[in-house]
Amino acid sequence: MSFNNLDTLYRQVIMDHYKNPRNRGSLDDESLTIDMNNPTCGDRIQIHLQIEDGKVEDAKFEGEGCSISLSSASMMTQAIKGQPVEDALKMSKLFSDMMLGEEIDPEGLELGDIEALQGVAKFPARIKCATLAWKAMEKGVNHEQ
Repeated sequence: MSFNNLDTLYRQVIMDHYKNPRNRGSLDDESLTIDMNNPTCGDRIQIHLQIEDGKVEDAKFEGEGCSISLSSASMMTQAIKGQPVEDALKMSKLFSDMMLGEEIDPEGLELGDIEALQGVAKFPARIKCATLAWKAMEKGVNHEQ
């Protein structure tokens, strides 16, 4: 597949998550809630996590922002749901490395649609948009441990 076709496919995946977000909403009062924002562009995200026995049982998000930040939140909640906390943190590290333009080795972790955000690394001003939900998840998970 040529670069242009791959770039088009990635854009379609990002826009699909933006227009049809997965896991948008909140969880009950027993869940962990993390609020973060990106003052540079106004993105605001709230991540809701239900963590039991070292596993992310459920993950949802609410917020406002650009297509990159909201798509990333949708992809992130989809990827970490049902995963051990340790794997969710590994995915976050891989995602951060990918945003820095580094080659990544998923080490058996299924990244799925997240790979569509690779192109964001070419736009430094948008990296904070893409990583906002991931940073919120890390903050929440690290607070729980």
